[in-house]
Amino acid sequence: MKKLSPFFILICFVSTQLIAQIPNNKALNDFFEAKFEEQIQLSPFNATNIGDNRFNNQLAIEFTDSYRAKLKQIALKNKAELAKYDRSKLSENDRLSYDIYKYRLDMDIEGYDLKTNRIPFNQFYSVPLTVAQYGSGSVVQPFKTYLDYQNWIERASRLPAWADSAIVYFRKGMAENYVLPKLLTEKTIKQMESFVVEDPSKSVFYGPIKNLPADFTEEQKTAMTAAYKALIMDKLVPTYAKLADFLKNEYLPKTRSSSGIGSLPGGKEIYEYNLKQITTTNKTANEIFSTGLAEVKRIRTEMEAVKKSVKFEGSLEAFFEYMRTDPKFYPYKTADEILNAYREIEAKITPTLNKLFLYKPKTSFEVRQTEAFRAASAAAQYYAGLKDGSRPGIFYVPIIDPASTPVRESLFIHEAVPGHHYQIMLQRENDALPQFRRYSSFTAYSEGWGLYSESLGKELGLYTDPYQYMKALGDEIHRAIRLVVDPGMHAKGWTREQAIKYMVDNEPITEAAATAEIERYMAIPGQATAYKVGSIKLIQLRAKYTKQLGKKFNIADFHNQLLKDGGLPLAVLETKLDTWAKGVK
Repeated sequence: MKKLSPFFILICFVSTQLIAQIPNNKALNDFFEAKFEEQIQLSPFNATNIGDNRFNNQLAIEFTDSYRAKLKQIALKNKAELAKYDRSKLSENDRLSYDIYKYRLDMDIEGYDLKTNRIPFNQFYSVPLTVAQYGSGSVVQPFKTYLDYQNWIERASRLPAWADSAIVYFRKGMAENYVLPKLLTEKTIKQMESFVVEDPSKSVFYGPIKNLPADFTEEQKTAMTAAYKALIMDKLVPTYAKLADFLKNEYLPKTRSSSGIGSLPGGKEIYEYNLKQITTTNKTANEIFSTGLAEVKRIRTEMEAVKKSVKFEGSLEAFFEYMRTDPKFYPYKTADEILNAYREIEAKITPTLNKLFLYKPKTSFEVRQTEAFRAASAAAQYYAGLKDGSRPGIFYVPIIDPASTPVRESLFIHEAVPGHHYQIMLQRENDALPQFRRYSSFTAYSEGWGLYSESLGKELGLYTDPYQYMKALGDEIHRAIRLVVDPGMHAKGWTREQAIKYMVDNEPITEAAATAEIERYMAIPGQATAYKVGSIKLIQLRAKYTKQLGKKFNIADFHNQLLKDGGLPLAVLETKLDTWAKGVK
């Protein structure tokens, strides 16, 4: 091997130092800040969600053709402006921003031409449900000042117009044979009917009145109570009743019996787009389906080993049934017992986190029970906090019947710590990132991180109970099954019943829970594939750099590199990490 001269080594070192020291481009970052402001104004719900309260009185009708045409023109203009910057002359951080922003623009521009707005909402993604959640006073819409209460009255008063537009677009879908499955429509009808009350104090929207701030005067309390009662009975209840009536009497007879989007006009193209957008890869439905089959087979082998370790006699399916039905797996009698069990998991892993992570979020974290009005159709989920400390990160746990609700260590480390709480809050707390990067992500990255976090269970001191490890494998195979049933329904023509059977046959899940899951995938084609596609890539990257770097590989540094720059498309993430690994080497 030819020996490099000291002069050549010096030149390489100096060149590397110069590249590293390229300052951020102020004009480009000003551009990003202006575009973030533009986007926030166009999506007031998102503004509220990230703690920007300037638009808390607004509710945009974002699904209309005219609104989408406006968004497309803005995106085309922004893409042209971005192209004026020479990427080769940007700092590493700015190149990442450039690549992320361009990727998102390209995907958005392609998506605006698809007629997905013919289904304005369903039982899973629904502005009427989001309005109820915000209006309950328990999540992100603030109810601290008199102005906060007035803002909500203005925002909620816009729901009737939003609903009228939704009915117009549902009718467009009916005319074009682009409609929801019958079963999903029936669930959506029940959701709308649940908000129709005769007594305003029984409405979820009455929550803020039950918790009026102590510093309100008696006159203010009286006036606001009257205003909220009028809002509920004169505007909100009639709107939900109107939506329920339309869906039940006009829309339901026109709904479809098929499960997958492939049966709809343009459905194949929409599903291909969804997979590309959600996985941030070019993987086809067939590739994802094949990966799912292979992963299900691998994980079942690991499950067999666990079954053998606890000396269970019988088939794996019998073991699933045992874990589904034996009372010892459901020891809780109250919701508080379940919430406290999750808090104990956090306490258990806290000493180990420092070995796996260089930094932890400054934002505080809480475990809460999901509100009753949405618990029946909600999954456990994480709600991001605000970096100013005014709102903690929240892990919501839906509990309908404590006696039939298990506690899963893998669920906590996915949704909470170090899963989405670390992933989202370290991103939002990083002032080196432009705002559009602090407050956005990619599903394959974010959910890939959540599922990757589950793979850290043993390193965090969890899964010492073989049944908890079996639950973790159950969660993992659940995501692998998604790679089979999602393209199965949307690309291969599987029925809902086929998908439910495949799920029940291959994991410890009740038929009722499997049904809810499959119906979720019916409502949001492709979304469920992101978890496993993302986690497989992160696990592959860890193995790749462990091998490349040998003793120089540091797991905490690797995790820092995964998290510090926020959400990235998977290919962009790997390119970034390749550069990091070369630097370490």
